[in-house]
Amino acid sequence: MSQPTAIPVTPAPQATRTRSTTAGAEGAPAGTVVGRKTVLIVHAQPEPTSLTRTLVETAGQVLRAAGHEVLESDLYGMGWKAVYDEADFPMRVDGRRLDFVRESGHAYDEGLQPADVVEEQRKVLAADLVILQFPLWWFGMPAIMKGWIDRVWARGLAYGNQGQGNRLRYGEGGFAGRRAMVSVTTGGPAADYGPRGINGPIDQLLFPITHGTLFYPGMSVLKTHAVHGAGRMTPEQVEAARAGWAERLGGLFDEAPIAFRAQNGGDYPDGHSLAEDVAPALSGFAAHVAG
Repeated sequence: MSQPTAIPVTPAPQATRTRSTTAGAEGAPAGTVVGRKTVLIVHAQPEPTSLTRTLVETAGQVLRAAGHEVLESDLYGMGWKAVYDEADFPMRVDGRRLDFVRESGHAYDEGLQPADVVEEQRKVLAADLVILQFPLWWFGMPAIMKGWIDRVWARGLAYGNQGQGNRLRYGEGGFAGRRAMVSVTTGGPAADYGPRGINGPIDQLLFPITHGTLFYPGMSVLKTHAVHGAGRMTPEQVEAARAGWAERLGGLFDEAPIAFRAQNGGDYPDGHSLAEDVAPALSGFAAHVAG
């Protein structure tokens, strides 16, 4: 199994990475690739011959061929610790009661986080785009990937950024300036995940991830890439899925992100609920996407 690619620079987790340099610009390093970006692919599927792993390999090939730097976090290959517990806080503020929010902020601010967490935060902050690639297991991401989010999205970074509590979230925060997307495979056919599909629309099923996990800390989130019927695909269908993914990858830095409403954009005057005159005919997930 492939291992995480080493990052050539080591900024502190709290730092904001300088974005990629464009070749030909005054002062640009010799040999810099035009539009060169850094992409982090985080994936969770232990089977090397799976469609998920095929799409990971395709992404690496296509993005590197385009001149981008590709970082990788193979969570199963890394043996990632998925359980978020007291072991993440060896030097606690309160040894009597485990308060995850308080201990997370303390560990982040004081440089007391586990080394594996610091490394993954460093990758996220180095990235211009983060891709979460996973099979849909029981309508969500595999537990090992959820555990990656739980441990890496620390207080002071992904939430409670700059000591502002909930002031900087949903469009602002520690991951602002980066793009993100979900690339998911499903066992069921596309019809199951359509607007009237029995499993529910894929965008609504993944709303807690796209809006809650990625947009919450400030990332600009691209439309989900979904490949359906993964368990019954012929070689020709696999090749078609590869080709479709390769085509999508070519335009990820030109796509307009999902128009999620920003918390501080005026639509949520109290920072909690939509104003009465904003999308008055809508409720639920749909109301939080600008038409």
